[in-house]
Order: sequence, then structure tokens, then C-alpha cells
Amino acid sequence: MSGNGLSYSEQGGDAVLELSQEAAPSTTSSTPAAFGLFSSDTKKNEDLKQMLESSKDSAKLDAMKRIVGMIAKGKNASELFPAVVKNVASKNIEIKKLVYVYLMRYAEEQQDLALLSISTFQRALKDPNQLIRASALRVLSSIRVPIIVPIMMLAIKEASSDLSPYVRKNAAHAIQKLYSLDPEQKEMLIEVIEKLLKDRSTLVAGSVVMAFEEVCPERIDLIHKNYRKLCNLLVDVEEWGQVLIIHMLTRYARTQFVSPWKEDEVVEEYSENNFYESEEEEKEKDHKVKNTYTMDPDHRLLLRNTKPLLQSRNAAVVMAVAQLYWHLAPKSEAGIVSKSLVRLLRSNREVQYIVLQNIATMSIQRKGMFEPYLKSFYVRSTDPTMIKTLKLEILTNLANEANISTLLREFQTYVKSQDKQFAAATIQAIGRCATNITEVTDTCLNGLVCLLSNRDEIVVAESVVVIKKLLQTQPAHHGEIIKHMAKLLDNITVPVARASILWLIGEYCERVPKIAPDVLRKTAKSFTNEDDLVKLQILNLGAKLYLTNSKQTKLLTQYVLNLGKYDQSYDIRDRTRFIRQLIVPNEKSGALSKYAKKIFLAQKPAPLLESPFKDRDHFQLGTLSHTLNSRANGYLELSEWPEVAPDPSVRNVDIAESAKEWTGILGKPKKEKPAEKFYSESEEEEDESSSNSESESESGSESEKEDKVEGSSDESSGTSSSSEESSDSESEGKDSTAKERAADESDSEGSKRKAKGISNRRSTSTSSDTDSASSEESSSDSKSESDSKSDFESGKSRSATSTTKEEKTVQERKAPNKQDVFLLDLDDFCPVTTPVAVPTAAVFSSSLTSDLEGLSLSTSSVIDVTTQVPVPTQTHELLHRMSGKGLAANYHFSRQPGVFGDHMVSVQVTVTNTTDQKIENIHIGEKKLPPGMRMHEFNPIECLEPAGSITVSMGIDFCDSTQTASFQLCTKDDHFNVNIQPPVGELLLPVTMSEKDFKKEQGMLTGMNETSATIAVAPQNSTRLVIVERVVKAANLGVVPSGQDNIHRFAAKTVHSGSLMLVTVELKESSTAQLIINTEKTVIGSVLLRELKPVLSQG
Repeated sequence: MSGNGLSYSEQGGDAVLELSQEAAPSTTSSTPAAFGLFSSDTKKNEDLKQMLESSKDSAKLDAMKRIVGMIAKGKNASELFPAVVKNVASKNIEIKKLVYVYLMRYAEEQQDLALLSISTFQRALKDPNQLIRASALRVLSSIRVPIIVPIMMLAIKEASSDLSPYVRKNAAHAIQKLYSLDPEQKEMLIEVIEKLLKDRSTLVAGSVVMAFEEVCPERIDLIHKNYRKLCNLLVDVEEWGQVLIIHMLTRYARTQFVSPWKEDEVVEEYSENNFYESEEEEKEKDHKVKNTYTMDPDHRLLLRNTKPLLQSRNAAVVMAVAQLYWHLAPKSEAGIVSKSLVRLLRSNREVQYIVLQNIATMSIQRKGMFEPYLKSFYVRSTDPTMIKTLKLEILTNLANEANISTLLREFQTYVKSQDKQFAAATIQAIGRCATNITEVTDTCLNGLVCLLSNRDEIVVAESVVVIKKLLQTQPAHHGEIIKHMAKLLDNITVPVARASILWLIGEYCERVPKIAPDVLRKTAKSFTNEDDLVKLQILNLGAKLYLTNSKQTKLLTQYVLNLGKYDQSYDIRDRTRFIRQLIVPNEKSGALSKYAKKIFLAQKPAPLLESPFKDRDHFQLGTLSHTLNSRANGYLELSEWPEVAPDPSVRNVDIAESAKEWTGILGKPKKEKPAEKFYSESEEEEDESSSNSESESESGSESEKEDKVEGSSDESSGTSSSSEESSDSESEGKDSTAKERAADESDSEGSKRKAKGISNRRSTSTSSDTDSASSEESSSDSKSESDSKSDFESGKSRSATSTTKEEKTVQERKAPNKQDVFLLDLDDFCPVTTPVAVPTAAVFSSSLTSDLEGLSLSTSSVIDVTTQVPVPTQTHELLHRMSGKGLAANYHFSRQPGVFGDHMVSVQVTVTNTTDQKIENIHIGEKKLPPGMRMHEFNPIECLEPAGSITVSMGIDFCDSTQTASFQLCTKDDHFNVNIQPPVGELLLPVTMSEKDFKKEQGMLTGMNETSATIAVAPQNSTRLVIVERVVKAANLGVVPSGQDNIHRFAAKTVHSGSLMLVTVELKESSTAQLIINTEKTVIGSVLLRELKPVLSQG
């Protein structure tokens, strides 16, 4: 890969851009004759050379700006190389930067001159400025001379251990250049690649994966230990790197995991029950089938971490994720990419072309993925022909009995298009629809016959060809169409169409015995003027008629054969001799003449109209090979799924070891601090989850087991805290709770938690060292610093009130790896209509009701959980009666706090029997919940009478995200897949607090924790009553008393983590209002803001 293709860092790239913009006016003004056709640049270049040789830095800087400006405009500045390279040792840092920008462009062209300054480049590798070090390495690797290979190798090794991630990134780029110059260095370069693959910087990840793909793509073993880290870094890597990493991980996954598609195949295999099997045997078999496949946690990690990238603004990234899901995801999950691919169709025509090609391949195998977006593939008049043809291909692939009538109406319009190539392709598409969908074969055939009277020859010709293919499928019923086509022969001039008609008449001459001889007579007259294709078919027609109707056509056939005997084309002459020997018996004719009739009038198979994209799926989607339908140079094939998965333990990483290894590179670690809790418990865990992302994926199944244990401990801690609150002395209770919590934590979490904490501190200290040493660090580091500051502030605010101590007891035992996952799934936070519900009576036992009455949820006198004011219930459909075979189910959020546990959102489900028979054993079956999400099932309903209805309650822990909870609603005989997706307003519990406490908490949650928007409010909606009613209806918020009429305050806390959510509506003049939301959960806050805006602004 050439140096020009490699991206700089943001700082370096911006500097060049600014300099080129500065240089642009000066260059233009100084050379008015430069735009002349034959003008010479000699004088200008002489001027620049003098400036570069000047003793003044200002003159040199001005000259370099102008030269970089020339390069930016695409002008050739290579003859200035000797003058520029002299300044490479300049002490002025600005001049030195620009000299290296120039050298990176021309070092390959002027290698001999660049070699003279190689000692300077070597010295620059030790420069304190990271940009100079990186630029020197880039220039050095651009000098393509074998003699300096050892110098380059040494420079790359040193740069790979550099403190600056930008320099390490350039070291990865240099690896590819050195490998192309001297492939014998492969083993040494692999060692450097292995070292750089362990790099934690997002800036380096993409570049080193590119080097891996170029140098040693077969060394999958290098990826094992870095697999989870690459999966977790993926979201923060630059877009170019994301594409490379996704493609590499796709290849890796195909070698390490078993096929997720086996599950679908096995289930389909057993979908029909054996007639003689008992119900118990069927259940056992179904159970076995379902348990045949369990997805590897690492496989799931890859799918989960690439999913948010479907929302990337870069089309290449979206395409890469789409191909990953196509090749790796279970068939039931691959459908999520369709919406993102359809979104890319709004891009420019080049992007559309590639995306449509991939959709065309996908739509052949899995029509259901794109059927909901059928209208997105309708052709526009402004589309170029290549786009129109691809859209037409996709529409044809998606055609079925349900939508064929709509598509045929659309195709009728396309046939009238001025683009004749597209009109012809449409006729072929109609033919394909007719063969694939037997219900519309006659309709399509009649429509194509109508097109035969079209004025346009191309349309008529294509129609004839397609009709010919359709008639081959059922010729017995279509004698009239053949007669109609014979009449058109005089008017049609397109050779292919004429040949097709003659072939049809010859093939079915026995069905049109009167017309066929006359057609031969007419064509014999014009034989000498016909195209070669038509001549061949006239000869065939004559031969077939000679064999079936020799009385009428014997002389005509001999006349045609004589004409063909002396034709200019040797193909015609050969065919004539062949036919004459075969059909005209004489002494010399061989044994074949006996079988002439069988040879000419044999039953021919009907042609199969197939998509041209049918065979492309053996190439990886999104690759050049797939686009060209031919293997391109450098294409790496996807391997078949292994029958048995290799050992997953090879991907396990010892976190302590990796921390030690990187402290060696990034400087000495700071001394370990004593295990005092500087941050609050929950925030410390958030830090762990962000820095120890590897450990989260490392223990896939173990974390699930821990969740169950932690869930039970959560409930016990909740009950103990409530019992302590009911004691007389509050302060004593709180102190004892704190002591118990500390003891519990040290006992239950043990050395594991301490080891994690130490390694976290070590990694944070080393990353801060790196930040101070280099100005260019990855964006994730800066995020973590700002997060930690806000965490510290919020920690102080929590210590002021005792409420959060109680909240954190539950939160601290939460598995640290769950929260990040849900914050990454931003596509789940889509604007939805927010349902509201009233706490209504559920089906509870009397003992449970009494327990609930005695349960106190208030954690403090300052901030208390409160029950919401009644609002109108909004019900959502869970299962339609048609889909549920008579069983209908609706649900609403009852807003009852703590019914099934502190973290659960209460959902009331109303089940109705619309049939005339009993429905037995209604219960929840298999649950497909995202990691961390839990569900408290309702008790099974033994029997539901006809037209009967019953309301039951269930609890779901959504983990403070709007991800969908998918599960099966089962009866005795059936099971139905259903989903519940909560609006963000239902993930809250209202709290009461004073105005003073509200302002105090709000002051702690500013900066990144605050989102706001200005909205227009109608005068009739600006009263306190209306605002409170609308806000409370949209979200489960508590009203905070306010001393000002124009300011309305609301407060709540998230159900799962207990984070405060403060909402302020401040009415301004001129019918506007400012909506402010303060919360640590910035994602939930922004989604809530988006949902409240239309609620307050609507009339």
C-alpha cells in the first residue's frame, strides 16, 4: 500500500489542510500566467528555490506553504525536491512539519536524493514531537530501495514501542511497505504485528489489522488472545479500521465457531410430527432439537458489538456489518441489517450500485428480509440504467403471490420507459415472474402478446423472445399465440425476434399445419437478405417441415438448401450440408438419416429463467470479487463452518499479565493505592466495565451464573435494608447497614474484585501517563476522564443524602459487564409512542397483597419513591387473535413500584379467549432476553373459558434500556413468539423531593449530564395543570413543588440502577419553553427529551 493511501492523525491532517488553504491565495496571486496553456513555471520555481535557501525562517515557511498549496491543487512540485530536502534538518518545527509533508509525497519518486538525507530521517525518529517521528518513519518507508531494509526494520521495531499511539499506527503502516519491498522479512514483521495487536489504543487497531491481512492472513493464532479486545474496541476505532477489523473477524469466526444455521435446519426437519408418536415423545424430541445448538459467548459478543455500527454514517461500515450478519448470524437475526441497507439507497449512485448488488444476492435466498421494504426498490425516473436494472432484479426476486399484482402494475409503467435497455430488462422480469408464479402465467403471457403491437422494435423483439420461452412450458394451449406471432413476422425486423418466431413455428409446426409452409415460402424469398441467425432458423424450419409435411414443402426446402450451399458464411454452408445429408435420403447417407425426425423434433426441455445473481453467493458479500462475479487478486475465501468448534479457552486472557506487559511499554506504573473507596460503588463498577471490557467477554457463561446468585442477594439486601429503616434509631440503622455492606462486599466479592480494582487503577494510571506524553490519544481515553470527573461529582452529591447509600446496596452487586452493552445498542432507543398505565388490580394471592402492603420502599425522608397520580391507561397489543389462533393478549405498564423486586418494571397482561373452546395451560415458554435482562413470569393459567378474559401481572428487569423482551406465550398445544418493548418513560419510578433538594441535585448533574431543548408551546397549553398532566402521562415522573409559576419540576429515578432523572420545564416569553433533563444516564435522558418535546409542543 502506498503512503498516500494512509490517513494521518487529525492534528497532522488538519495542519496540512489549513496550510494548503493559506497557501492557495498566495500561489494564485503570484502566478497569474500559471493557467496559460503553454506557460512555464520556471520563474515561479526559481523564486521558491531562492526563498528556501534564504536565511530567514519566515521566507522558508512562506515558500513551504506555497509548495504544499501546489501539491493540494494537484500541481507537480517534484523539481523542488533538492531545495526542500535541504531544510529537513531545520530547527523550526513548523518548517520541519511541512518539509515532511512534501517528502511523504515525493520520496518514492526521488529516491536517490532522499537517500542522501537518510541520516537526518534516522535522527528525526528520536525527535520529541510525535508528528515529526511519525513523518520520518513514513518518509523512510517510502524510499523503496532494498539497501535500507535493515534500517527500516529497526525503525519499525522502535516505533512499535513508542509512547505515542500515532507513531505506533504509522509503524503498522510501514510494515506493509517493508513486506512488499522484501518479503523475506516476514517472520520478523510477524513478531512486530503480534506486539502491536496487543495495543489497547483504538488509533492503532485498524492499521495493525490491515498489516496482519497483508502480511500473514493465515496466522489466525495471533488473533485468539486479542479477539475480545478487538470486539470491544470496534465501536471506537476510526471507520476505515472498522471495515478492516469486521472483515478479518468474519473470516476468524468462520474458523472458530460452529454454524448457527444448523438449528434452523434441524427444527425444519422435525417440523412435521410423526402420525403415530405420542405427545410426550413429540415434546421430548422438540426439547432435544432446541438444545442441539448453543451459541458461543464469543460469537454472540461479535454480533452484539457490531450491531450499533449499522447506524454508522459510513456506507462501507454498514455494508461490512451487513455481510458479517449474513455470513455469521442465525437466520432469524440476519434480518436486522435490511433496514440499514435500505437506508444506504439514499446515497450516491456508486454506493447504491454496490448495495443493490448485495441485496440482490441476499434476496434470492431470504426473501423475507426485504419484503417489508418493497417500495424502496421501485424505480425512479432519475435513476441511471445500472441502478434501474438492479432494482428490477430485486423486485423480481421478491415477487410472490401476495405482491405480484402490485409488481405487474409497476412493470407496465417500466415497459413504457424511454430507456430501451431497461424496458427490455422489464420484459425479461415479467417472463421470470410468469415462470416462478404459476397463478399469473396466463396474465403475463397475454400482457406480452399485447406488447407485440408496440411501435418500438426492441420491446417487440424482447417480448417475442420471452414468449418463446414461456410457450415452451405449455405449448399445447397456445396455438393462437403462435399464429398471432406468425402474422407479425412481416413487420418485425430485429434478427433475434425473427429467429425466435421461426423457431417456434418450426418446433410446433404440427399445431399450425396451414401457417408453417406459408411462413417458409415467405422467408425463402428474403433468405439472401436475412441475418445469419435468421438464416439458420429458416434452414431448421425447412428441415422440420420436410420431415413432417414433405408433400407441400419438399421443393421449398431444397430451394432453401441450395441457397444456403452458396452462402458467404461458412456456418450457413456447413449447416446446409449437414441438414441435406441428414434429411434427404441417398446412397451415401449414413445410419443417422433413419433418426432424422427424432433428432430434429425431439422434446426440448423448457428453459429455466434464473437470476444472474444466483451463483454469486459463493463469494463473500461486499468484496470486489462479489461485485465482478470473478475471483479478484488478493481475495481471501471464507472457510466452511467447522463441525466441532475448536477449544474456546485459547481466547482467554490473563488481565494481570496484559497489564504488566503494557506497563513495560507505557512507563512505570504508579504505586498501588490502598483499597479505599474513593468513588461510590456503582461508579467504580462503571469504570471497571469500561476499562475491563476484555474480562466481561472472557467469562460468558460464568457471568450468567453470577447474575442468578446476585439476583437473589439483591432481594435479600432489599429486605434487610427495609427492616432496618423501620427501626427506631435511623442513624444507628444506617451505620450498621454500611458496616454490613462493607463486610458483605469483602466476603462475597473476595480477591476477584480487588484484583480487578488494582488492574483498573494500573491501567488508568498508565493511560494517563500516555496522555501526558502524547497529545494524540484515542477518543475513548478522553471520554473515560470526563466520565470519572462527573462520577466523582455525583459521588459527592450522593454522600450528602442517605438515600443513595441504600440504592447502591442493590446496584453494587450488579455484574459490571451488562450496562455498557445496553448503552451501545443505541438503535434500540427509537422514538416510540409512549404508553401510560394506571396501577390496576392484578391477580394476586391474599398473602402476597398483605406482604406488599407491609413493604416500605422509602429510602429517606428527603427523596422518597411515591405512587403516581392516576393517568389514562394505554394498552398495547401483545398477540393478535388471528396470530394466536383465537388467543388474544394485550399489555400495559401498571407503574406499581417494587411488586416483583426493586429492579422490575411491572407489566399487566390481559389474556382473552375469542374461540368457542377452552384454552388450557397458558404460560410463558422459552425466553430470548438480552444479556442481563430478567423476567418474573406470571403463574400459569390452567383454563380459560370461551369468551373469557383474565389479567395477570409479570415483572421485567429491562436494565434501564428500551431493548425488546422476547419470549413465547404458550398454550397446551401451541406456542407464539411475542415481544414487549418499553417506552423510556416506563423505566422510571417517581420520587418526591423538596425544591431545595431538587436544585442541589441538579447542580451536581450539569455539563455532560445535562440535555436541553427549546420548544414552542401553545398559549392554551402553558397552564400548570396541562403541563403536569402531559408530562406525567408521557413518563412516570413525580411532581416537585415549585415556588415559581413559570417553572415546573419533575423527578424520578431509573428502576434498575436508581439513577436520578430530573426534568425541568421553564416557560419563556413569546410562547416558548425550555425543557431541561439532568441525569447520569445521558442516553436515557436524550431519548426522554426527544419523547417529551412533541408531547409539550403539540396543540
